[in-house]
Amino acid sequence: MKAVLVERLPHRFAAARAASLVAGSGTGVRVGPTRLADVESPRLPGRGWHRITPRLSGICGSDLHTVDGASSRYFEELVSFPFVLGHEIVADVLDGPLAGRRAVVEPVLGCLARGIDPPCPACAAGNKGACERLHLGSLAPGLQTGFCRDTGGGWSEQLVTHESQLHAVPDELSDEAAVLVEPTACALHAVLAARVTPGDTAVVLGAGTLGLLAVAALRRHAAPARLLAVAKHPHQRRLAGELGADTVAGPDETRRAVRRLTGALGVGTDGDRPARLAGGADVVLDCVGSADSLAESLRIVRAGGRVVLVGMPGKVSVDLAPLWQREIRLVGSYAYGTEATTPSPRTTFDLAFELVAAADLGRLVSARYALDRHEEALRHAAAAGRRGAVKVVFDLRRPDEAWRRRPLPAGPTGDGTGDGDGDEATDGAGPGAPEAGRAGSPGRRGATVNDKERA
Repeated sequence: MKAVLVERLPHRFAAARAASLVAGSGTGVRVGPTRLADVESPRLPGRGWHRITPRLSGICGSDLHTVDGASSRYFEELVSFPFVLGHEIVADVLDGPLAGRRAVVEPVLGCLARGIDPPCPACAAGNKGACERLHLGSLAPGLQTGFCRDTGGGWSEQLVTHESQLHAVPDELSDEAAVLVEPTACALHAVLAARVTPGDTAVVLGAGTLGLLAVAALRRHAAPARLLAVAKHPHQRRLAGELGADTVAGPDETRRAVRRLTGALGVGTDGDRPARLAGGADVVLDCVGSADSLAESLRIVRAGGRVVLVGMPGKVSVDLAPLWQREIRLVGSYAYGTEATTPSPRTTFDLAFELVAAADLGRLVSARYALDRHEEALRHAAAAGRRGAVKVVFDLRRPDEAWRRRPLPAGPTGDGTGDGDGDEATDGAGPGAPEAGRAGSPGRRGATVNDKERA
């Protein structure tokens, strides 16, 4: 079968990193470790595992970090090579309880998927995103489907998933909407972790897919008194307003916009804007994850406020003096699990399905590509903002539905023991480079502070 494969080739990771630094994200795909290959369908690791055939699979920022050779070395023990990319997936289920139905994949490979009993404390509490056993059990190391050699990934014609990972898609939800459920769950988890209260001023930095989803989640699940979205491109500003932002500002207008919303005083000067604010927003959600965005978050949040790191970061250099002097709380937000909602806890994916439908989030899918155009697709995704796009996906649907119901040739059938028993060091290097290291409501809202496009 066809699959977009990532191999452990340090020199190619280094070449991809160099290319992306010189020419921009996505440009290193031809010289990097990522290629379209003919591979066998993964074997079934054991009981409770089923085959699925993707319909749509999204391109995420973490995937681009891998293609660019730019991910953190932190992930080295949490992946296994070679792996097939793709963790944002809506697929047809070939066998098991959901056979014949569409399902969305919850990609975290926690204790249940790994056959670990008793589960770790996080998994026992329903918080699979915080699993402590991602390198153990009946699978090779891998924090998610799409970064584990035993499961395959969504950028392929077939993969295997544990039944605990599958969420049935309602008939009325389109494939385009369904493929947004996983990233929407990430945004929801971050919004709920931010603990926004009525009367708060909340700021979302970045208006790619994750930032726009965070705006939608804030408007429906947190109800801040004032919601500011920081968006670079015209289509992002329009969508941020439609999804619930009260005010939309360009990156250069952020500090002035927060001052106007909160009445905060400016401190010092940085050209025609204050160097930082003496007060500021109650909560900032950083949906970029860069050194610049984190530094900006610390400049605009009030003393005692919260900065939630939503976008995938890496090794960054940031002055943390304001974090210390102003007692700012910096919170990381990864993946999803079980949320402390009222009147009773609910899974993040259940909430995400509802939000995707209510906010018509399927409209954020901007472009679809066949697998054999993966290089073009990755370049498009890396330049999505400049090109007027939001979410770029691989489209694996075929007119002949009978094709989707047949299993593809596989390797030996698994006996459930696997080879990832935790006794040997993984050969993985994380969703990135092993050696190169690291060198985004229906109804219009949003008064735009500055509609001038910035490159």
